[in-house]
Amino acid sequence: MGTLSQNSSRDPFELYIKSDFYNLLPLVCLLSNKCTYLKLIDRSCSTKENITMSRKGGARIVVDDDDEFLSPTDLSELLADGTKESHDKAENCQFVKDFLRGHIKRELFKRGTAALYFVYTAMEEEIEKNKDHPHIAPIYFPVELHRSEALARDLEYFYGEDWENQISMSVGTKPYVERIREVGEKDPVLLVAHSYTRYMGDLSGGQILKKVAQRALKLPSTGEGLNFYQFEGIHSHKGFKQLYRSRMNELDLDVETKQRIVNESNRAFGFNMMVFSELEEIGKNIQEEFQDPGFGHSHAEVMQGGDINKCPYYAAKMAASGNPTYALQLATMLVRYPPCQVLLAAWVALLAGFTAWYVF
Repeated sequence: MGTLSQNSSRDPFELYIKSDFYNLLPLVCLLSNKCTYLKLIDRSCSTKENITMSRKGGARIVVDDDDEFLSPTDLSELLADGTKESHDKAENCQFVKDFLRGHIKRELFKRGTAALYFVYTAMEEEIEKNKDHPHIAPIYFPVELHRSEALARDLEYFYGEDWENQISMSVGTKPYVERIREVGEKDPVLLVAHSYTRYMGDLSGGQILKKVAQRALKLPSTGEGLNFYQFEGIHSHKGFKQLYRSRMNELDLDVETKQRIVNESNRAFGFNMMVFSELEEIGKNIQEEFQDPGFGHSHAEVMQGGDINKCPYYAAKMAASGNPTYALQLATMLVRYPPCQVLLAAWVALLAGFTAWYVF
């Protein structure tokens, strides 16, 4: 497979996509961090300073035959490897698993949105204060990434115009926010860990979660209540994540600082798990008259394209459950569509990988 090449113009706002292969994997975008097979593909397609983003029009990737693999000492690789255990724990929280099944109560979703608002407000204010810091400036993408305004619109939808008077920072959210404020003031390089952990997770499964929440909570198809998931300034999530990782890998950091960033990212996972656990406990005392299961027989409506019979992940899952019809269907897809072979190699990881890091 060819790898991504550096655009000769080196314009920081121009991204070219030549191969459609990367557009075939919207449901396994997290697997580059989880699945060894796909991780090799991702490494072979990620070079230094080779991805740039366009604010106008679509996105493309230039592919050539110069192979350049990421180094195991690159920050993005250290983060992926060094946070795997935390990643696994986060995705196996009961709250996360319930959400992926569509078992999410409206009140919990509202509270979770409020928690994220406080987290993102703190993080983006600290990033803004430190936007000229040498370790923050290269990954400063307010137009493309910042979520606090989108979350405010979602809260207005759920709570009304006086939403600010109806929400407050929860006990489980407060330590997370306080830590972000602390590192922003005293050790800004650690904001790299928080921004990476949150934003890359949001881009690695947000559209799936959007579909789950939209169906389970019967939210409008026009997107109200789900602005958080919509990155209007990004045309290719895959391409942007590669750009972001490339920028991180070029930060001038010594070995000790890289390790501190990995440690802080693990700490961020812990804070997120605290929020999940808090919501899970709150949910035990919330009764709702009707709750749409979301997944199950309605899985097709969650997936892009809507036809469940064309989803190789679903076929693999059903085949593994002993369903002979789906076993035959999976075998057929593997023969007819090579990308499905990638999905088969990764389907176990995908059971929880639609959102590894973040539920909202």
